[in-house]
Amino acid sequence: MILILGGTTEGRLAVRVADAAGSPYWYSTRGDLQQIDCKHGTHISGAMDEPAMSAFCQEHGIRLLVDAAHPFATELHRTVAAVAESLDLPAVRVERIYEMPGQAGGIRWCDDYADAVLRLEADGITRLLALTGVQTIGKLRDYWSKHDCWFRILHRDESLEKARQQGFDPARLMYYEEDDEAALIARLRPQAILTKESGESGGFSQKRAAARGAGIPLYAVRRPALPSGFEVVTGEHGLRKAIERLVPGFFPLRSGFTTGACATAASKAALMALLGQETGETVGVLFPDGERLFLPVTEVRCLDARSAIATVIKDAGDDPDITNGRAIVSTVAFSDKPGIHFLQGEGVGRVTLPGLGLPIGGPAINRVPQQMISQELSALYSGGLDVTVSVSGGRELAQRTFNPKLGIVDGISIIGTSGIVRPFSNEAFVDAIRREVEVAIAVGAQQLVINSGAKSEAFLKSRFPELPPQAFVHYGNFIGETLRIASDLHVPRVTMGIMLGKAVKLAEGHLDTHSKSVVMNKAFLKEVVLGAGCSPAAAEAIDRLTLARELWTALAEDDARRFFSAILSRCYTACATVYDRASLTILLLDEFGAIFTPPA
Repeated sequence: MILILGGTTEGRLAVRVADAAGSPYWYSTRGDLQQIDCKHGTHISGAMDEPAMSAFCQEHGIRLLVDAAHPFATELHRTVAAVAESLDLPAVRVERIYEMPGQAGGIRWCDDYADAVLRLEADGITRLLALTGVQTIGKLRDYWSKHDCWFRILHRDESLEKARQQGFDPARLMYYEEDDEAALIARLRPQAILTKESGESGGFSQKRAAARGAGIPLYAVRRPALPSGFEVVTGEHGLRKAIERLVPGFFPLRSGFTTGACATAASKAALMALLGQETGETVGVLFPDGERLFLPVTEVRCLDARSAIATVIKDAGDDPDITNGRAIVSTVAFSDKPGIHFLQGEGVGRVTLPGLGLPIGGPAINRVPQQMISQELSALYSGGLDVTVSVSGGRELAQRTFNPKLGIVDGISIIGTSGIVRPFSNEAFVDAIRREVEVAIAVGAQQLVINSGAKSEAFLKSRFPELPPQAFVHYGNFIGETLRIASDLHVPRVTMGIMLGKAVKLAEGHLDTHSKSVVMNKAFLKEVVLGAGCSPAAAEAIDRLTLARELWTALAEDDARRFFSAILSRCYTACATVYDRASLTILLLDEFGAIFTPPA
């Protein structure tokens, strides 16, 4: 069992992560004002001191504490750290993403609120807009009792009462619901803004931008240091990975890292070695969502004075990823040419067709992994670099992927848009569909023929022999996603081949036809029979069904014609919600490739 201490944006993030596991947990907030839906958790409210939290953890078998409270909730941080130490529990801190030191220039930093008052006084600031919240009104009394000062607070009774208790003038209270920072500055004309180091989720960068746009200084109170003993994460992926490791079994399946994330970690480790820097057992990588996660590196060594090599073993978690356990290797070398250049290594494919957004003849390293690698390497070295990524056994593995159809030869692709492999994820399959459609467009196919798999594709290729191989795309179970992609990419004409089992699910409106999502609905089929004017014998035949394909032989000829026409019509109606019906042709296929043709 897990206890999450929340009440913030980070608390909501922690709840999303915990709910994805489907396991029970506890979510605690000091007050009861946060409206949050804990699908699998129990929401409790009320501040807990150390004895109360310790007793709660022992009573409910808590195995992990997750501190997702506000960064300035110092007393709670101390309580969590103390309870974790006394009960020998792991503690994870969900920290906000803060600007790097080099990005935070031009800010007048204050150690605490007393220091902020001293600095404001010393700098002659007599008109101040405080964006530090209602809890800080009392801490800044020495300033606002002598000068013009406005506080922006949440417009709720609890906050108004706290301001009144501190003796603050209600006329000088501003509310989040009324104006943004720029509008407030224009209306109040303060000489400066005071805020807290609240991170990206606290709108820190927007406040800084507003102050800079108005040409006034921004004073910021530094966030307090965390007690020791916390494992710090900065987002959903990091929290999930921490929970998977610290509370085995909470998630039924483990997540993993993409080949792109592995290649990034290996490239960074190689460059660090080349520059004479210590790497350690793990290397931190900035992921597309702004999180920094750490990947283990198994080998790092310099090859000579101008190149180094590093290896990361791909861990796909519990996803049946064909590259799981493979060595992702990066060799980084100094280059006389400026910039970062990606080269094809053994086991990585070479692009031969347009449409992938990659240069023809270049390595099949997708755009996001290239960006991740470039970002990490550029932060360490400003000169030219050659990056060669290799994958053990990649040439053989590629035959089990979509790559040959996409015109990628000699190896696999280095992929990943998020850096994370979600167990049994649909994301990778849908992304592959998009890439296939993009290639079909790039080779000039004016018609896209989508189908559920190899069997139906073979039937359709014999019907459309004039089309290039790239025009045929498997949708698997993702009919809706495939048609949305075709619509997004403005494909002018789509032909869909569909077997009866998927057709009856699609006809009911299910654009995802996987058996775990939807099963054959006999009540629906009887409704179709009735609406199509079939005989009573057709309804009786449906009662005897085990599989939908039995309908091909179970219905009398007239009933079959009426029933299959009605199913096709309903399939068109379902697909029209995501793709233009006038540009779509649906071919209902039997087990032998025959196509049902509705009566004129």
